[in-house]
Amino acid sequence: MARMKTFLIYALLVVGFFIFSEFIISVGLNSSYKDIERKDNISQVEITQAQATLVNGKIKGIIKDSEQENLTGKYVEIDLYSERDNMIGKRYVEINTTEVNREQEFSIYFEAEDVTSYSVAIVDEKQGGELEIIPEEWTKTEIIVATIFTLLIFW
Repeated sequence: MARMKTFLIYALLVVGFFIFSEFIISVGLNSSYKDIERKDNISQVEITQAQATLVNGKIKGIIKDSEQENLTGKYVEIDLYSERDNMIGKRYVEINTTEVNREQEFSIYFEAEDVTSYSVAIVDEKQGGELEIIPEEWTKTEIIVATIFTLLIFW
């Protein structure tokens, strides 16, 4: 019976350490993101979240296609700037609105250093110089499944 108690204590310690480390990692990552400022005032693109760390960032928003101007087939160009207004890179989002749904949500993730501001423009076609695409954020279940598979490999 004492042996089962020991195993239970070890299991509880492992689970407690897992929960504690998840909490510390989540708090640490979320506290390192700082808001970045917008330099334009285009009404068709509403940005809901624009944040960056020292090495990467994310921008989320909604594209609103009005009935007067059809934006389908065009691109939203997002230019990223440093503190001294040097353009670091750009990303494109293709606009795929329909007659029924005139709003399109988008989220982009970028890997660029020292981004402090951005500007949004609507263009007809992509131009060169787009930043590389990095994978989107994983959900908690995807992270847990990947962790379990990794532990099984090393076990």
